[in-house]
Amino acid sequence: MIFGITGGTGCGKTTALEALKTLGGVCLDCDAIYHDLLKTDQALLAAIEGRFPGVVKAGQLDRKALGRRVFADPAALADLNAITHAAVKQRVLELLPKDGTPAAIDAIGLFESGLDQLCGVTVGILAPKADRLRRIMARDGISESYAQMRLDAQPEDSYFREKCGFILENTGTEADFRRKSIDFFQKFL
Repeated sequence: MIFGITGGTGCGKTTALEALKTLGGVCLDCDAIYHDLLKTDQALLAAIEGRFPGVVKAGQLDRKALGRRVFADPAALADLNAITHAAVKQRVLELLPKDGTPAAIDAIGLFESGLDQLCGVTVGILAPKADRLRRIMARDGISESYAQMRLDAQPEDSYFREKCGFILENTGTEADFRRKSIDFFQKFL
């Protein structure tokens, strides 16, 4: 079984993925795959620099400079996604288990990238915006205004409710959500 896990930043996708790992699943974090590709795939970096001149410095992506440009401009964000989704999807296909081991693909852009087509079950993870804001500020060490800009650039909850086969609401403690996630995945394994 392949699960597609999606939802905005700070919703608790990592907690859900950790729950699946405790059940023996393999989890592919598309954000981590993207960051790894930024270190290893020079063609990807060149394509990003070609569209967003000045965001690659000394062979490394300046994520905050890129973020300031794309999070405030939906067309720029769409251009970035067009560049990155193909590279990430190719790497996911290489990493998916071939032996039937349960797996999850964690991707904010699950549907936009076409990765949902690989999944038997799609799950949207949702959480209140105030909780998400607090979490990403603490996790990423960013200002409230930058965190808010990131949240504003992402789809509303209604998008995930419409697109996903299932929704998991993260409204309690991390331990509560971990238990809820384990219970959910066990229904399919």
